[in-house]
Amino acid sequence: MFTGLIEDIGVIKKCTEKGHDLSFVVHTNLDMTQEKIGASIACSGCCLTVTNKGEDWFSVDVSTETLNKTHIADWAIDTPVNLERSLKMGDELGGHLVAGHVDCIAKIEAMEESGDCRALTISLPADVMRYVATKGSVTLDGISLTVNDVFENAFSVMIIPHTWTNTTLQYKKAGDSLNFEADMLARYVERMIKPHAQNPTKPHD
Repeated sequence: MFTGLIEDIGVIKKCTEKGHDLSFVVHTNLDMTQEKIGASIACSGCCLTVTNKGEDWFSVDVSTETLNKTHIADWAIDTPVNLERSLKMGDELGGHLVAGHVDCIAKIEAMEESGDCRALTISLPADVMRYVATKGSVTLDGISLTVNDVFENAFSVMIIPHTWTNTTLQYKKAGDSLNFEADMLARYVERMIKPHAQNPTKPHD
């Protein structure tokens, strides 16, 4: 479990094909002495398992299913990656509850300056838009963000200077892809109400 508060911008240093899967070595400023083999680290929003590590690096394996759901297949040498270690009991929950299970790939439709901030318009597949609500939470490339406005097949978020300079958003432009994870509460609410919506209770006479 994560919060969507990015701790470090890592850099891809090695990429290896393993059949249909991929393996990456990520350089990081995180204290890897505190992380065990098998630990979970969110890499641009995707929960991945540490398979090996050194003082300033760790490696992860990425399955075909994950490659199909994310833009990880686009990673190459020197690609910057948002990193967040998993929550521990007692840690501050400053963002929102993030599982690291990416729902789909989102696309930056527009990026405009708004004072010191940047306004991003993000498009999503129609079947995922139902999880997005004004003032609700979303995760983009592992970053916990608040939705400003919701449109038919897109939504907008405002990026403050701190988030811009401390995440990989500073390297993004219109047309680029982002890993999208919906607020898990929205999924559970849908799961609970869907049977009632499909089979509404017959009103009493």
